[in-house]
Formats: sequence, C-alpha cells, structure tokens
Amino acid sequence: MMRLLSRGGYWPWLLLLATLAVAAVGPNLLTQDPYTQDLLARNLGPSSTHWLGTDNFGRDILARIVAGTRLTLVVALCSGAIALLGGAGLGLLGCALGSAARGVVYLVFDMIRTLPPILLSLALMVALGVGTSSVIFAVGISFMPLFGYVARAAYEREMAAGYVRAARVIGVSPAMVAWRHVLPNIAGTLLTQLAIVVPRAVVTESVLSFFGLGVAPDVPTWGRIIATAVPYAEQAPTALLFPVLALALTSLSLSLAGSRLRRHFDPLSRPTGT
Repeated sequence: MMRLLSRGGYWPWLLLLATLAVAAVGPNLLTQDPYTQDLLARNLGPSSTHWLGTDNFGRDILARIVAGTRLTLVVALCSGAIALLGGAGLGLLGCALGSAARGVVYLVFDMIRTLPPILLSLALMVALGVGTSSVIFAVGISFMPLFGYVARAAYEREMAAGYVRAARVIGVSPAMVAWRHVLPNIAGTLLTQLAIVVPRAVVTESVLSFFGLGVAPDVPTWGRIIATAVPYAEQAPTALLFPVLALALTSLSLSLAGSRLRRHFDPLSRPTGT
C-alpha cells in the first residue's frame, strides 16, 4: 500500500481525498446559497463576501462549485458502475454462453464503439431528455464496451489456466466457472479499469452540461457553471477560471490515481525493472 501511495507522490491522493470531502460535507458548510440570485452583485471578483466572486446572475461561485462537486462525482461514479456491471457482466455472460452469444454481445459493443463516448452520450441525451438519471444512463452505456473488452481478454486468459481446466473437466458449467473462478481473479483488473473510466466520465458529464444536455438547467454542475461564465469571461474571468481549475484538477487526480492502481494491480503495465 505504501508503494502504491508513494509512487509519483502523494498529491493526487490528497487532492482526490479533498474533492471527496468537499462532495460529502461541503454543501453543509456553505454560508451562501448556490441558487440565490443578486442582480446588484453580478460578475464581481473575489471578496470577503464572495470568496471566488459571482456569476452573471450574482450567484456565489464558490457555493456553486461546491454544490456541483457532489453531483458531478455522483454522476461519474454511478455511470462508471453501470458501465462496469453492464459491460463486464454482458461480456462474461456472452463468453460463458458460447460463440453465438459472444458474437451478438460484442457486435453490440462494436456498434457502440463506432462513436466516441461524448458523441454517443450526446445522441442518447437527445433521445432520453434532460435529467440526472438520463445522464448517468447515457454516460454508462457509452463506456460499457471498455469493460466488455477487458472482461473478454481476462476471461480468455483465465480460461487457459490450470484451475479452470480442472473445473471444466469435473463438469462445472461455463457460466459457473465464469462466476466462481474467473470473476474473482479479474476483479482487480476491472476495478483498475473503473478508476481509469471515472475521470473520463467526469469530463463527459461536464461536456453534456456545457451543451445544456445534462441535468436540469437550474442545477449547478461544473459544465453548466463553465457554460454560463464563458460569455462573460472578460468581465468576470474568475467565474470561468475557478470551475475550469476544479474540473481539470479533479480529472487529473482521478487519472493519476487510476494509473497508480493500474501499475499496482497489473504487472504487465509496470515499467521494466520495477
């Protein structure tokens, strides 16, 4: 564990922990309401009253960033869970049921993969409509193939192992082999993939919100805050700067944490000599 934390420094983990703490308890500590408008205090810079300034409706930027942290992370984690369960579950089930089922499952995954996740999520949001559950569902579907391909590769690797061959010889069904023997041994690989997908889901959700296709218009998310601040970037640059920094630093910390986890759990991804 110490090697996992110390490789490349502690700061990604500290930043990630701080982000999770803000999402968990930050909204309860706010002195400003993220929804309250004050048209006489529009586009103000940082002050003792508004630490990070205000937007074009006079709403407190810090309060909106903190409120958006929880929603952004909830959407990213829930969509990542849907991608993990759906992609890995369908992938393993298709492999266990035979070549015909595998062909159908991975044909669907290949069709999903023809579009980048952001474009596919945009298309799904147009069909599903605005709402938090729609965002979670759309982003989750767009990342399902990544887990499906990882599950297939891990399944084929484990099926060649001696303990799986022994289970097949004594008559254990392929589905039971996948559930009781293969899945526990590829759980680390799937969790590592989840750590890589979550920061991408954060960015995807922010892009959807930026284009007005994410959650409801009155709900603060980082993408929505950025989209609102863009037309007033010259008048209130801090209203654009701080949410962009929040998004960039959170995505970077999640990506670096995912890379650390991958090198820790997957020996093949470690640099030679480590």
